[in-house]
Amino acid sequence: MELVPLSIGDLDLPFLDEEEHPSSGIHHHEHSRRWSRIADEADGFVVVTPEYNYGMPATLKNALDYLGPEWAWKPVGFVSYGHTSAGTRAVQHAKQVVSTLRLVPLGATVALRIAEMTGGDGLEPAPHHADAAQGLLAELVRLAHALAPMREREHPASVQGPLPGSYARRLSPHDAPEVTVLQRCCWTEEALANETLAIPALHESPADIRAWLAEWHTMGLWRDGRLLGVVRTRRDGSDLHIGRLAVAPDLRGLGIGRWLLREAESAHEGCTRIVLSTGAASHRNLSFYRRQGYARVAGHREDGDVNLTKPVRA
Repeated sequence: MELVPLSIGDLDLPFLDEEEHPSSGIHHHEHSRRWSRIADEADGFVVVTPEYNYGMPATLKNALDYLGPEWAWKPVGFVSYGHTSAGTRAVQHAKQVVSTLRLVPLGATVALRIAEMTGGDGLEPAPHHADAAQGLLAELVRLAHALAPMREREHPASVQGPLPGSYARRLSPHDAPEVTVLQRCCWTEEALANETLAIPALHESPADIRAWLAEWHTMGLWRDGRLLGVVRTRRDGSDLHIGRLAVAPDLRGLGIGRWLLREAESAHEGCTRIVLSTGAASHRNLSFYRRQGYARVAGHREDGDVNLTKPVRA
C-alpha cells in the first residue's frame, strides 16, 4: 500500500457549495469532482489533525462533509497533536463524524503532546511515537484488506450477483492469485473427464493469468472476499468469444454458471454469433451449453476440444 500525502489546503475547497446532497455522489464543481476522485481511489486514510476548542478544525469537517459514497467502508487512522490532551479530543469528535460517513476508525492512534516534543531544531517525536505510527499503519493495511469486499460490493461499477451478498465486478491483473486457485480447482475435473493434463488452465502461472486478465474482459463473482466464479470475453471481428467459465465446485447447481454466461453474452452488441469451446468428453458442460442454445460447429475438433456457437438474435 502506498502512502500519498495530501494537504486539505491544496484542495482549495470553499465551504460546502454543492447543491446536491453529498450522499448522491453528484458533484457539479471541479474542486468537488477532484476531491471525489482522490478519495474514491484511496483504500484508506490517515488524518493528521490539531485540536481546536475540544474539536477538529472546520477545514477537516468541511472536507469530510463534501463526500458521501467515496468514504464507505474505508479505514481511517488519526495522528493528533496539541497541548494538554495531545489532540485526542479532536479525534473523539472526528470519530463520531467519520462513523456516520461509514468510514471505519482504527483503534490505534498516535497522539503528540507538543510540549514534550519541543527540541532545539523544532519538534522531535519520541521513539514510542514511531512505534505507535508503525502500529497504526499495520492496522490500517489489515483493515483495508478486510473491508475490501464491502467497498467493492457497493461500488457503482459492481453488479449484484445471483446469490445473497454476492456481487460481480471486472477483474484486473491484481486478481490473478484468486483466479489461479479457482482455475486449478475447476479444471482438475475437466482433466479427469477428458483423460488429459494438457489443459492450459491447469498449468498457467499467476504471471500468465495476469497477462490475459489485462487483455480479456473478465468478470468475477465474489462474496465475502471469495471468488465464486469467473468468465471472460473478447471480440474477434463479428464474433464474441467466451471462455474460462468456471464456478467453485462446492457451489455448482445454484445457477451461478448460467448467470455468468448471461452476463458474458450481454456484451454481444455488434456481433453476429457467440463462440466458446469445451472438452470433447466434458459431457456435463456440453449438456449445459446445449440447454443455453449452443450447437457444435460441424466437423470442428481441435486438441480434444469442440467449438460451440450461438447466433446473436437481433
